[in-house]
Amino acid sequence: MKILASVRIALGALRVNKLRSALTMLGIIIGVAAVIAMVAVGSGATARIAEQIRSIGSNVIIVLPGSVTSGGIRLGQAAAVTLTEDDARAIALECPAVALAASSVRGTKQVVFGNNNWSTVIQGTVPEYLEVRDFSVSSGRPFTWQDVDAATKVALVGRTVVDNLFGQTDPVGQIIRIKNVPFTVLGVLSAKGQSPMGQDQDDIIMIPISTAKKKVLGVSQANARSVGAIIVQAGSPMLMTEAEEQIIGLLRQRHRLQPTQEDDFNVRNLTEVFSAQEASARVMSILLGAIASVSLVVGGIGIMNIMLVSVTERTREIGLRLAVGARTRDILTQFLVEAVTLSLIGGLIGIAFGLGVSVMISYFAEWSTLISGSAILMAFAFSALVGVFFGYYPARKAAFLDPIEALRYE
Repeated sequence: MKILASVRIALGALRVNKLRSALTMLGIIIGVAAVIAMVAVGSGATARIAEQIRSIGSNVIIVLPGSVTSGGIRLGQAAAVTLTEDDARAIALECPAVALAASSVRGTKQVVFGNNNWSTVIQGTVPEYLEVRDFSVSSGRPFTWQDVDAATKVALVGRTVVDNLFGQTDPVGQIIRIKNVPFTVLGVLSAKGQSPMGQDQDDIIMIPISTAKKKVLGVSQANARSVGAIIVQAGSPMLMTEAEEQIIGLLRQRHRLQPTQEDDFNVRNLTEVFSAQEASARVMSILLGAIASVSLVVGGIGIMNIMLVSVTERTREIGLRLAVGARTRDILTQFLVEAVTLSLIGGLIGIAFGLGVSVMISYFAEWSTLISGSAILMAFAFSALVGVFFGYYPARKAAFLDPIEALRYE
């Protein structure tokens, strides 16, 4: 009951100076709103990167052809034709830590349908590629190994290609022309959005690798079985390092490389790269929240300042209460409750503002935001702690006033 009485007295005291109370709460309001909005922006960025990482596929390792040295000049990566379809099959069969391996070739070609045309990426690959890269078919069906073995002229089209070539027409069963070669659209790939590198993963047409080599992209004169990359899926995240080691050992053996020779291929673990990006985004979220929380400290200083002014203004009132029997604890509780009440009301209003700002950032700036319940609770709890911390000194000063001196104060 004493606490409730203290709350009523505190609210009454705050109502006497409404404008001053509102201005005092402003720092807390801005602080809480800033914390919620900034954490929402940071969490949105982290979630977006995580979504892009998932779109690449789980446990993905990419094997690329290596460089070559000619006349003392080292040419760039993939300058040498060093990987083959047989390497991909050997990796899938002979590396225990590997679940799937898919060979791939790619290039950019102009695609025609009716009066429309579009330049897009042509990906020649095998059926396993869809599972490794976590692609799915939203309509129609994927091609099979029978299509690869027979080099049939069939294609799977991405959502961006559908939008630019077909419009409202159902693509499944339609005939498109790639490099003047007619292809039947077997299915439409589900939308995946941008990759972490900013590439449109839906701007693609997938065809059997054999068809790509014979009809569209051509083959290497040195080795008709060569491929541009091998996409590998490890059995689990825990097997990524083991899978890399097994792939490197197997390829060095298959390519007959001596211990002193450099690898003629490159193995890239995308998970490590993208996990680093995700960690960076998470750190950014924490930093944004920490910077925004400075506003709460500033708001707390404002509360302390106003409470000290209030103690000075009400010195005679405090002296009178002490003289008629109020205990030191009662005065301490009253002023502490006033400070905490200011903080909590400011925190509640700040939460509303923070949610509103987060929604506006997402709508107007088209920036992905993710409102976190834990961030809201943290900001509200911190605002209450600010009230206790910065309100304690003024409350203590009021509680330990000398009643006689306080009554004489003018």
